[in-house]
Amino acid sequence: MGIKRMFDRLKRTVIVVVALFSINTVQAQILVGAACTDHYLPLLEGKRVAVCGNQTSMVGNTHLVDTLIGSGVRPIKIFCPEHGFRGNAEAGAHIASSTDPQTGIPIVSLYGKNKKPTPEQMADIDIVLFDLQDVGCRFYTYISTLHYVMEAAAESGKQVIVLDRPNPNGYYVDGPVLDAKFSSFVGMHPVPVVYGMTIGEYARMINGERWLKGGVQCALTVIEMEGYTHQTRYALPVPPSPNLQTSEAILLYPSLCFFEGAAVSVGRGTPTPFQIYGFPGLRGGDYAFTPVAIKGVSENPPYKDQKCQGFDLTAFATDHLDSAGCLQIDYLLKAYRLFPDKEKFFTNASFFDKLAGTDRLRQQVVRGVSEKDIRASWQEGLEKFKAVRERYLLYE
Repeated sequence: MGIKRMFDRLKRTVIVVVALFSINTVQAQILVGAACTDHYLPLLEGKRVAVCGNQTSMVGNTHLVDTLIGSGVRPIKIFCPEHGFRGNAEAGAHIASSTDPQTGIPIVSLYGKNKKPTPEQMADIDIVLFDLQDVGCRFYTYISTLHYVMEAAAESGKQVIVLDRPNPNGYYVDGPVLDAKFSSFVGMHPVPVVYGMTIGEYARMINGERWLKGGVQCALTVIEMEGYTHQTRYALPVPPSPNLQTSEAILLYPSLCFFEGAAVSVGRGTPTPFQIYGFPGLRGGDYAFTPVAIKGVSENPPYKDQKCQGFDLTAFATDHLDSAGCLQIDYLLKAYRLFPDKEKFFTNASFFDKLAGTDRLRQQVVRGVSEKDIRASWQEGLEKFKAVRERYLLYE
């Protein structure tokens, strides 16, 4: 038994080393939009520039803002999204405007008093250089920030340049398409949960489909990547937010985020958020964890200081998710079956419906509809969306 365990561990180590080598090789071949400086620096000459970015806005090992300053372009201001400019604020935390201590450039929060830049905030600039690392999921709010930046630019006659980046979940399209009745900051557009587009392609779709208020369009330029396709598997070099720290969490996020509207912990307040799930008293789980307060990450997580029984999905994500090509809704169905008091499962039904983009999924779970039939109910909307999506793709 000891020899077998040693062999299994050695085998897994070899697999991980090979996988990491492959990922690093692929990433070395991709040139992100921000690194294609010869394509966008000439567009900034003589212009008053604002940057919409955060800790993911890197050009190699140098932040985009520092790259610009080193190239003779000093941004007028920085717009920052949810989680802040340095990415150290937990989900939903109020972000105050401030000043970047490293450059002295004013930071304007788009997750504080206003999620959309005001006319006054747009008045002294000509161009917004937008560079945020998306994870390809409708309820990840960076695409909502993109929408509002584009809308403000269109209304004030300013330009938006999107520096494109890979989508780590860009190789598949799945989930219910959002019904306009459930539109919110965690879902603004009629797209599925996983839309299979880079943020640059998504910006083209927002503009082309005239989703901005009043059907306006902004002056948009997308700086394309080199060496990327939608089948590229890409491990993000910088965590995009405090609770998405690993490739496994990013792959699991589209499937596990539904639990944010239910009585289930996704591991906030542990070292492995969005890699595990469970709740106190769950029977049949293979993993135990106790959420605790973690400053700046999860200061009041669900089931704080309570032991939860559940499931660790890390190995499954590593071995299967990058080839599965679909949402894993069996987690949701299993958790509902195992939850003792069904009437208390959806602790925030309205928020769950906003995440799902419809109330139909919640009703299907309650009625015990099979996974196969739930997936079938998405297909018509998915096919219509894919036809729209095709018009805006930039990569194979």
